[in-house]
Amino acid sequence: MMRISISLPKKLLKDFDDVVLDREYRSRSKGIRDALKDYIIRTHELNEIKGDQLGVLTVYYDFHYNRVLEDLKDIQQQFNQHIKTALQLDTGRSHCLDVIVVESDMEDIRNMMNKIQRLNGVEHVKLSTSSPVN
Repeated sequence: MMRISISLPKKLLKDFDDVVLDREYRSRSKGIRDALKDYIIRTHELNEIKGDQLGVLTVYYDFHYNRVLEDLKDIQQQFNQHIKTALQLDTGRSHCLDVIVVESDMEDIRNMMNKIQRLNGVEHVKLSTSSPVN
């Protein structure tokens, strides 16, 4: 086995430790291995989706990060032809939740999602898809 070192925000580590305790793991390492495996499987499944899709992207982010609002707006403008509607919800804290409904080829949807995920301040992105009904 290989050893690695990672840096995590305190809250994320605390939340992870709570999951480790709840699931009765013997160590953080086992929990991290399972989380990584799940992430890899979900990524592979997402990469297998092909063709035209209807999708809902939910984006949770801290709007205090420098340029995150502008960068999200720029990405939505870049993919505007694929966006059916978008909603922004202020959570009342320092975070917002954007809900973006898209219809396009899965490759375009994936590209948009990947660009959003890489932004500083974006904490979570989730995509749900469905093939359009003719």
